[in-house]
Amino acid sequence: MDITVQELRERLEKGEKLNLIDVREPNEYEADNIGATLIPLGELPYRIDDLDGLQDEEVIVHCRSGARSARAQQFLEENGFNNVRNLVGGMLAYRA
Repeated sequence: MDITVQELRERLEKGEKLNLIDVREPNEYEADNIGATLIPLGELPYRIDDLDGLQDEEVIVHCRSGARSARAQQFLEENGFNNVRNLVGGMLAYRA
């Protein structure tokens, strides 16, 4: 299931505590981020333990356009995460 930019923005503005994962590269994150935890897509298989305990919680993944985060979403779902949501359009849409 995906999440829209509008829904994510509203929830961040309300101050909700979200499990928000940015799967872009460190240089992209340094240039612009929305406070997510940085776990680059290529590191995700090695850092999945960082997300232990979130298997039944909502986890929101995002990248620049939505492609890498879709792969992250699929990987997490294949590894027992039940509620992974991909930010439609990624940071490009968020900043549009």
